[in-house]
Amino acid sequence: MDLAIDRLKDPEVLKERVYRSLRDAISSMDVYVPGVDLRLDERTLANQLGVSRTPIRESLIRLENEGFVKTIPHRGAFVVRKTINEILNMVYVWAALEGMAARLLTQRATDEEIGKLRKLFSTYDGSKFNAHINEYSETNIEFHRTIIEMSRCQPLIEIAENLFLHLKTIRLRSISDSDRAKHSVIDHMHIIEALEARDADNAEMLVKNHTLRLAEHIETHLNFESDS
Repeated sequence: MDLAIDRLKDPEVLKERVYRSLRDAISSMDVYVPGVDLRLDERTLANQLGVSRTPIRESLIRLENEGFVKTIPHRGAFVVRKTINEILNMVYVWAALEGMAARLLTQRATDEEIGKLRKLFSTYDGSKFNAHINEYSETNIEFHRTIIEMSRCQPLIEIAENLFLHLKTIRLRSISDSDRAKHSVIDHMHIIEALEARDADNAEMLVKNHTLRLAEHIETHLNFESDS
């Protein structure tokens, strides 16, 4: 007689959870710290996640297709450390995507939704960033992600999310400069004012210019070597 019990583990759900866990962990790594270990050992990862090596191996293949991981024959899988030019090109694409998202937001978001953006920065007056820089970094990330989501354009959201994960560490690194954080708040408030006024042209321009200033900061201040 068959017992009426549910499966404890759906293989597809398990694979997706393993993939997302690895992707999120990789995107949160500061891979640009000198001497950081970029090798991904399948056995170690399997032990850490409490799974077999099969879903680990499948996830690494998927992550390689998405540009997060590189497999080197006879050496194994490694987290990809991008070049400055690769990072800058991704920032330029992000500027275009977020600019369009801001334009769509002025047409599609409610006043209440836009109001949430202003509330994100209600506790920052630009005077004490050094003590709260990590908290502000997360708020900054939430601000940009929210603009993308409020566009209600699913293809744009999906492309931007993948791009964002590649840029997450760079965004966190670049905002750690308190002077840049202060200027960032000013930029954000001007963007919010344009969104509240439903000024699509100005909102798109301000968002693009804000992101292009990130590119300038990266090019000027962030120096590191890519993998050979």
